[in-house]
Amino acid sequence: MVDVLIMIPARMAATRLPGKPLADIGGVPMIVHVLRRAQEAEVGPVLVATDSEAIAAAVAKAGGRAVLTRADHTCGSDRIYEALEQIDANGGAKIIVNLQGDLPTLSPAAIAAALSPLGDPAVDIATIAAEIALPEERGDPNVVKVVGTPIAPRRLRALYFTRAAAPAGEGPLYHHIGLYAFRRAALEKFVKLPPSPLEQREKLEQLRALEAGMRIDVALVDAVPLGVDTPADLEKARAMLEHDGPEKWKPVFRKDRVPPKY
Repeated sequence: MVDVLIMIPARMAATRLPGKPLADIGGVPMIVHVLRRAQEAEVGPVLVATDSEAIAAAVAKAGGRAVLTRADHTCGSDRIYEALEQIDANGGAKIIVNLQGDLPTLSPAAIAAALSPLGDPAVDIATIAAEIALPEERGDPNVVKVVGTPIAPRRLRALYFTRAAAPAGEGPLYHHIGLYAFRRAALEKFVKLPPSPLEQREKLEQLRALEAGMRIDVALVDAVPLGVDTPADLEKARAMLEHDGPEKWKPVFRKDRVPPKY
């Protein structure tokens, strides 16, 4: 899938875990773990978009590619768009995956799954979610839920994203995972939109796209990766990766797997 480009935005200014992208996990910076998960998905080239020369140096040392961007971006989508304009101004990449740099336990297969909804030309943006299994997460405002209508097996059309426990009534709730696959035109449209009312209220930038009439579809995956936001999260990530080892993260694809056409 040569039309796909995975971009990982990374900055040093995290307040709860300063220097987060360079946090050591088993002797490897966290940003390099995420880089490797993206490379192991085998869906296209991977690069890191960052405002930090230290992050760029760590990525280069690991054999990856980094692009330096401005420091004043307010969200990862703006950062990857600046990097995209630097390295692919002619528009060769048609699908841009925005992968958060704090998901070192993300399965490579989940990255590949995020692309599947874009086989439908009506979809502007694709993302992933997993069913919430723990009762305490249903009402946790730190767990973002996607409210969607089923349109195919293991696929939803997103109607809303919220920090509340929604929808009401009996049935599953879905934990949204912060990974987005944009059609290039959708990314260009998104970054030029002003912040929207519901986005500002919920503090969820994906609502900007829905409020602008863009279509987001959701592929359902089996598990939620650990997002590293605090020192406690970092210790959990270290324990998980040291326990499971690198073999767990190798992608498994069927030999007859045929990539979707975009």
